[in-house]
Amino acid sequence: MITIHLNKLLFFSHHGVDDEETKVGTEFEINADISFIESGKIISLDQTIDYVLIYDKIKEHMKNPSRLLETVAMKMADDIYNLDHRVKTINITIRKLNPPINNFTGHAGVTYNKEFL
Repeated sequence: MITIHLNKLLFFSHHGVDDEETKVGTEFEINADISFIESGKIISLDQTIDYVLIYDKIKEHMKNPSRLLETVAMKMADDIYNLDHRVKTINITIRKLNPPINNFTGHAGVTYNKEFL
């Protein structure tokens, strides 16, 4: 099995439950791991999954505001799978780097794991 990693992707987006979050926006970090079963030695791009296409799908979802990060992660996973049905597992983590929580340091986020049989 091969796993493609896209890590520490930074986006400025307007996801959130609070009205202020949807208006002002904030920074997010995305980590995505996409695994597929290879069919022999990989020597050309058509034998793997193009990480540029995966990045484009992630970027598309970060441009479209959603109230819940869980919704964003689930839609991302479905769209990535639809790029290539060889995908067996997807693991997406979305971190809100500056959540609107008083006296809070750190980040808040979600991780979504999906297996395709």
